Parts: sequence; C-alpha cells; structure tokens
Amino acid sequence: MTADRLVDPEAVDGRDPALRPRSLAEYVGQTAITANLRVYIRAAMQRGEALDHVLLAGPPGLGKTSLAYLLATELGVELRTASGPTLERGGDLAAILTSMGEREVLFIDEIHRMPRAVEEVLYPAMEDFEIDVVLGSGPGAQSVKLPVPRFTLVGATTRAGMLSSPLRARFGIQSTFDFYRPEELAEILRGSARRLALPLAEDASEELARRARGTPRIANRLLRRVRDFAEVDGDGRITLDVVQSALARLDVDGLGLDRLDRRILEAIAIKFDGGPVGLDTIAAAIGESADTIEDASEPFLIQQGFLMRTPRGRVITSRGRRHLGLPDPVEASGQETLL
Repeated sequence: MTADRLVDPEAVDGRDPALRPRSLAEYVGQTAITANLRVYIRAAMQRGEALDHVLLAGPPGLGKTSLAYLLATELGVELRTASGPTLERGGDLAAILTSMGEREVLFIDEIHRMPRAVEEVLYPAMEDFEIDVVLGSGPGAQSVKLPVPRFTLVGATTRAGMLSSPLRARFGIQSTFDFYRPEELAEILRGSARRLALPLAEDASEELARRARGTPRIANRLLRRVRDFAEVDGDGRITLDVVQSALARLDVDGLGLDRLDRRILEAIAIKFDGGPVGLDTIAAAIGESADTIEDASEPFLIQQGFLMRTPRGRVITSRGRRHLGLPDPVEASGQETLL
C-alpha cells in the first residue's frame, strides 16, 4: 500500500544517482557530520592509512548512501557496495573482502539486516584485517587465518538499535543523521533543478521544501512529480501556483502529511478518543500494516509533534488535533468551566 505513497522516503524513484552531489563541497546539510569527516579523511590520507570504519545511522532518504559514495571519492579509492540482506553466507563477504584493494571502501547498506554468520566473519576483518577460512570438512577441517587488505567499512542503517553491540563497537566513527531544515532542502532542490534543467522559482522551491518532511529523497520526488504537472498543464515552469495546485491534487498538505498520515491521526483522535492506543489496533482500524505505520509515518508525525509514543500506546497531541481541525478536549473543558 505504501509503494504508491508520494512521501515514502524509501521510494525507488526518489533515488536518482544523477542528483547525488559530486563532492563533499556540494553536499548540503548534516554540517557537523561532514565537517568532522573532512578532518578524518585528511588525517587518514596524510598518514597513508585507511579511514577508520564509519557507521551512518538515521531515517531513510537523508543522504547516507550519497555520503558513502563521497567518502570513496574524497579518499580517491574504489567503492564496493553490498546490502545486508544479500550477504547470505560468510563466504559471500569473504569473496568481496579478498578482492578489494588497499584502503578501498566497502559500503554495506541495511547493515542491521546482515545475518549473524556473516557478521561473525566481519569482526576479525574490521579489527585485525584478516578472516577465518575453514578448509575441509568433518573432523579434519582446519581454520586458517587469511589476511585482507586494510579497508574502510561504511555501514548504513535505519535501525541502529538492531545492531549488535560487538558490531557497533568496531566502528570508530559513528554518525547519526538529522532531518533537514526547509532552507537546506530548498538549496538541494535548486541544485536538482539545475541538473535536470528545470526552471524552478525561488518561492516554489521553498514551498516544496516545506512539504518534503525534512527528507531530500522526498523533496526530489516531489520535484519530479510537480514537473509532470508543469509540463502537461502549464508551460514547463515550476512556479508557486503550480506547486500548490499539483500537491493539492496529490493529497500532500502544507506540512507534508499525506492521506495515510491523516488517517492515523484521525483514527487515534476520533475512534480511540485521542489514545493511548496500541500500534496493532491502529493498524487494524485503518487497514494498514503495523510495520508501515511504524516505519513510514510515525517518525515524521512524532518529529512534528503530532503524535506521542507512551508505555500504554500512541496518543495524539493538541498540535495534531489542531492540524486536523479538531477541538482540543483540554481547551474545550477549560472553556466550559469558565462558562
């Protein structure tokens, strides 16, 4: 059901390599993270060493993959890529590591989904730059330590809490991404418009940025969809009027909430008297999976102050009620008392 959500941060059509920055200087946002990485990169290059292992954590769509590519570019080395779920056996990882060159970067996306057997192969590789290879089988099997080049592992995760403590401890550099400010997203959108040769008005970029849920991938996806309306219904120019008209038709409101977000808030506010209510109950009430609600909507609703997680369940806030145009029971009871 979420595959068609325009504001889905994991949407495939929002991941356009052509829109990725080409250097750290072009990378917008996450200022503290990039500033520190510049220092670490320069220090590693001056010493002629591999950069320490890097863990990039945070919600999807915030630029973790782009930053991994830039690390390899800035270091002047090759980037090898893999995904946690695709590394099914320790041998899969061993084959990659033994084929790498000195100081190259291995990027593992969704590293929290890596099987435990693969993770155990990774421990000695990260720490001692060697892997244990079992030769033979049965009683005569022998374990042999095989050296691997000194490499840099860059792991990306949207679920840092699912990483095992031993794996997390082996990352010397750990960075957590924050949602972007509207002015940062507007700058990213202007850069994307230049790369796509799109005429984008300043106020239009600011409006798109306000509705992009603090996420560059969503901002670029909105830009592409608005471009369709501008080209078919207009003269190709993306103006403020075009943005407002297109996003109204696409059911994305002024703060970036879509129909699913509003259904979640309405269910809590109306069907369950504001909460607290359990996640599974909300899911059953709106006909959506609990995982989708928890991963695709809740982080943004909580970040915006519309929703709270409590030990007893989810609760809609006064701000969430106001956004839906519903009265706040606390304020209403106060007015009745005065009367």
